[in-house]
Amino acid sequence: MYAIVEIAGQQFKVQKNQRVYVHRLEASEGSNLEFDKVLLTDSDGKIVVGNPTVDGVRVAAQVLQHLQGDKVLVFKKKRRKGYQKMNGHRQALSEILVQDILGKGEKLKAADAALAPKRKKVAATSEAAKTEAVMAEVKAKAPAKKVAKKKAE
Repeated sequence: MYAIVEIAGQQFKVQKNQRVYVHRLEASEGSNLEFDKVLLTDSDGKIVVGNPTVDGVRVAAQVLQHLQGDKVLVFKKKRRKGYQKMNGHRQALSEILVQDILGKGEKLKAADAALAPKRKKVAATSEAAKTEAVMAEVKAKAPAKKVAKKKAE
């Protein structure tokens, strides 16, 4: 079973338990979302096309993380004029996990919601604080070295 759904202005073909990278969503990491702009569904060969959307069908998803895409370089040049311009761009993305495609009146099962990957969360929000938390964890695991003090003669 698959569905074609509109998410953040783009259309995606999604299936259950599929990870999709979409333009940055306003939802926080770990939150559950439902997308109701389903344009087409296919269930065992039975295709339903919406006009413009399929009534009552929703796609349940969970936001896994927010990240940035690969850097794209834009270079402009006009020959013999001495004009060169270089810009870089990294698209803001959200990774979502499609939990299920829900029909009319269906609800997301608790078992499907529990399938979402469990990730270890660091309480710190900034990169420097995350680095400090990781370093503290490494130091805690490392064995303590004994330093012998030299006596002054």
